Amino acid sequence: MCHQTVSLTARYLEANGIPTVIMGCAKDIVELCGVPRFLFSDFPLGNAAGKPDELNSQKETLALALDLLASATGPRTTRQSPQRWNRNGEWKLDFQNIERIPAEEIARRRAEFDEVKRIAKERRDDAARPDAAE
Repeated sequence: MCHQTVSLTARYLEANGIPTVIMGCAKDIVELCGVPRFLFSDFPLGNAAGKPDELNSQKETLALALDLLASATGPRTTRQSPQRWNRNGEWKLDFQNIERIPAEEIARRRAEFDEVKRIAKERRDDAARPDAAE
């Protein structure tokens, strides 16, 4: 989910008396939105709840978020998870770096994206047909 959307939603909830903690991987975006409490994980996007298929990582992330909810002393509190994606941080060089992605993988991703767009257009066109409401 979009970090900005979640952050702005959290601000709305907070303004209406509902405490929130954002768990995210895009520190710049979340902090710019000014959320009250933010648990930053220095992981690739999409992994804010911990490492995939690693229950201990996910449990630790949730525990850190709940602790932040209980212990934050002021607005715009950011805490960084001590977890690391890997030992050397190499993932940052590879993550979405077009120069380090093989041409075959780029072509595969492009074809996948084009297929998703085709399906979405087909569904949109079907829904727009006059007989679709029947």
